[in-house]
Amino acid sequence: MLLNVSYSDKNITKKIDDALGKPIPLKERWAMGGIGSPKLYITEASVEINNLLILDNNLNTCNIELRPKGIIVGFRSRLESYGLIIPYYKLNVYKGEMSIRTIYMDHYFIKVRTDTKAIQKFFRKMLDHRADNLPTNIEDL
Repeated sequence: MLLNVSYSDKNITKKIDDALGKPIPLKERWAMGGIGSPKLYITEASVEINNLLILDNNLNTCNIELRPKGIIVGFRSRLESYGLIIPYYKLNVYKGEMSIRTIYMDHYFIKVRTDTKAIQKFFRKMLDHRADNLPTNIEDL
């Protein structure tokens, strides 16, 4: 779900916490080496996200925050902040061209450049965290 997270709203915070869990506590963040991504440059996006991004002439960037049950892809358009809320069970990450990764959820997608070691390390951390926190499938039992 794509939400405007510019303002502190209890209803939006509750929706995010219900879908992804509460933010990771500070002690665990230190143990994980951080839960936020470096700055990611957006090369392409789905129609809804692209319509927000073309409203201003700034460089299109985003970041990713890890949560216990999913991720938040955050980006800005004009003076508003938006978050794409993605639970792990809906998250798909594809490696496309040489340094492009695509983050999919339902009909939303964002293609980002992964041309530095720090970004590649973060994607590895994100996928490992996802593997550790996905619910168990019936086939696995």
